[in-house]
Amino acid sequence: MNYSKTFQEIYNELQRVEDIGQVANYIPELAHVNPNQFGVHLITVNGEYFAFGDADVKFSIQSIAKVFSFVLAYSRVKSNIWERMDLEPAGTPFNSLVQLEYDKGIPRNPFINAGAIVVCDILVDELASPRENVLSFIRSLTKSSTIDYNPLVAHSEKKSGFRNYALVNLMKAFGNIKNDIEKVMDLYFSICSLEMNCKELSESFLFLANNGIVPHTGEKILSPSRTKRTNALMQTCGFYDEAGQFTFKVGLPGKSGVGGGIVAVHPEKYAIAVWSPRLNKKGNSYKGMLFLEEFTTKTKLSIF
Repeated sequence: MNYSKTFQEIYNELQRVEDIGQVANYIPELAHVNPNQFGVHLITVNGEYFAFGDADVKFSIQSIAKVFSFVLAYSRVKSNIWERMDLEPAGTPFNSLVQLEYDKGIPRNPFINAGAIVVCDILVDELASPRENVLSFIRSLTKSSTIDYNPLVAHSEKKSGFRNYALVNLMKAFGNIKNDIEKVMDLYFSICSLEMNCKELSESFLFLANNGIVPHTGEKILSPSRTKRTNALMQTCGFYDEAGQFTFKVGLPGKSGVGGGIVAVHPEKYAIAVWSPRLNKKGNSYKGMLFLEEFTTKTKLSIF
């Protein structure tokens, strides 16, 4: 299939659509991003790759990184992880305090902010050097050694992270945070500040399209069963409270971030990453969502 031609066709069509989204300016450092950038990268399980636009430009992947931290924790503590979080769609904003209070400090899933903070608490317990170990793990999923945290973004997140601190303190009050809050939040803000480009992002998610095995190294990250369950979680919980729309219109497991990135996988076929910084009201890339909807429509390649 000529994916490059399909990318160009869809991009041309989207040029006629007004991009009504806004960059995530509530995180001060992200307010400076050029909103007109647009990149796509697709890689197949057979190693073919197709790039378009700004596919090599690094950007802040934000909540997409929550998949990496979850997988790292899930591969270590296995089923015990579900004693501290649920696996249901939230139905509320990703930083909701109301839902967390109602559920007595148990986050609805690992991809909302509260759930990702609990995952960081687990990793602080499990890893000798959490920041370094998480970064090393992510680099091992790609052929790139330049993936790194952005300290300016991490500082910006921490400086404006009042609601995230409210979440962690509420969970601490319910006994669902075991470690020092500052250690947990430093890891959380670092993970959210990770910078990658579309090429690196699609490569790093390819193991989820390949039964848990990294194609270029043969390393087994997750069993086929846990890979299936991770994809199921992305399908139902990967897009804040817009996961139903993404499933309905795109039909792939995936994860978004307020940096404007979206990554999606088609099991046994490919991983694709799209980046367009302007966000819709739910916090997902406005044109990224439209692009993937058209992509699975034109190619007839969704899981449904």
